[in-house]
Amino acid sequence: MRWTRTLQTVDVHCAGEIGRVVTGGMLDIPGATMADKLRHLNEVDDSLRRFLCSEPRSGPAGSFCLLLPACDPRADVGFIVLQPDQAHAMSGSNAMCAVTALLETGMIPLTEPETIVTLDTAAGLVRTTALCEAGKVTRVSLDMPPSFVAAKDAVIDTLDWGQLRYDLCFGGVFYALVDVDQIGLTIAPENARALATAGVTLRNAIAQTCAARHPENSALDGLAYVMFRAQESDGALRTCTTLRPGRVDRSPCGTGSNANMAVRHAEGRAMVGDRVVSRSIIGGEFTTQFLDVSKVGNVPATQNRVSGQCWIYAITQLGLDPGDPFPLGFTLSDTWGG
Repeated sequence: MRWTRTLQTVDVHCAGEIGRVVTGGMLDIPGATMADKLRHLNEVDDSLRRFLCSEPRSGPAGSFCLLLPACDPRADVGFIVLQPDQAHAMSGSNAMCAVTALLETGMIPLTEPETIVTLDTAAGLVRTTALCEAGKVTRVSLDMPPSFVAAKDAVIDTLDWGQLRYDLCFGGVFYALVDVDQIGLTIAPENARALATAGVTLRNAIAQTCAARHPENSALDGLAYVMFRAQESDGALRTCTTLRPGRVDRSPCGTGSNANMAVRHAEGRAMVGDRVVSRSIIGGEFTTQFLDVSKVGNVPATQNRVSGQCWIYAITQLGLDPGDPFPLGFTLSDTWGG
């Protein structure tokens, strides 16, 4: 056997959402900052993302967590998320997967009862605290990038649902947050296909009509996802982030939970110290704590901590045979949609 590329991943899930952490075979990506590296992956050379995220080596479900040398000397490791649509600056569930893999494999020494790991992301430094017991990471808390509301109660005209309201928010990437009752569905496993289709359709429509601009970092511009939300009777927030090409997040979504706290604060429904449980379509839970108020440029923002748990389920070695007819993979509409 002869491979021209070899990568090793530690495969982790966070409340059911797959995050495959690249731990070997990748040295670095060009760029002086993590934002530069993100731009390189999205605008100059996306071959690594396509190699990893496309069939036959992967599929539309799940992400790859790219670990790189940190650009900021205050950080332990650089972090970028590779997904089927593009590379992303930040993801809460994937950051939790990365920290779990780093500690449970010994890449960074695991210290009980807690270990601090700082991630260098294109959205800023993310300080993580891993609670550890008997060599296992039992919970990961992320001090998230500041979240803010870019547009409150924005309106878009749709063919299927008429006028639909959404909040445009940043939580590490940009979200359109949509109350799910506007599309006549509930956030339940049997509605996953319909939610995914509706969410991607809405995301594409909103992205054409509403500019998602970060006030300080243009590498973070652009609408990433639509998240559907609904209030539960016990006070929890039921969430469903929809991802291109057409699936739903299995986790409660960390960056989306971060964004939702900014909305609650803007509406006067959240005070410093408050905690909110986000519950996924399959019942997994994250907890978001409102730590403080801040600003991004001149925009009011919230500083939040999101926590959850991950589990390692495999270690995988991926390779490229020089004769492989699909060196960058492929997609088909039966699985990936149009």
